[in-house]
Amino acid sequence: MLPNSTEKLDPRTQRTRQLLLAAFSELLPEKGFGGITVNDVTEKAGVNRATFYAHFADKYALLDTFIREEFQGEISRRTLNVCTFSMDNLRLLVITICEFITRTHSNCASHEGHFQSLMEAQIREEIYGLLNHWLEGMDGSFENEIVRQRAATAASWALYGLAHQWTHERQKSPPEQFASEILPLVAANLGLSPIHEEMQP
Repeated sequence: MLPNSTEKLDPRTQRTRQLLLAAFSELLPEKGFGGITVNDVTEKAGVNRATFYAHFADKYALLDTFIREEFQGEISRRTLNVCTFSMDNLRLLVITICEFITRTHSNCASHEGHFQSLMEAQIREEIYGLLNHWLEGMDGSFENEIVRQRAATAASWALYGLAHQWTHERQKSPPEQFASEILPLVAANLGLSPIHEEMQP
């Protein structure tokens, strides 16, 4: 998905959708994803089940949208979606991913495996979209579109995997330090040389 893409919904539909997402957000730290039912969400949002299913196929689709929009919000707040590629922006992306995963974990009552896998899939997709968008603007850096997309795919897996591992380390370095430490690895996945002044911590 493109980093600046938004759904075109009429105000009434958007309001109902946001009520459901807000209700889900409030329930997540209380019950954990596994403990939340569609009835829980509709009761807290003040809508009926038919309205819920008009917006989401099930609670898994709701989770997908929740994670995607929350992460897109973080990217937008840091204006990464309107930036071009630079090592400084790549470093800021690492920090953003680390902080988002940490906050999402702390706001969830439990860390169920299926919750983790669904969260990973959504975040990786958004990282891929942003990286591919950045790389499109680097004329001549890749021999063709397929090579560019492969680089974005490899880097998105590396970024999420490294950040996820960082969140589970007992003695974590600050996100800013961690970002500088892994930047050469991520640059290598992108097929780029990490030798830039802005790479210096």
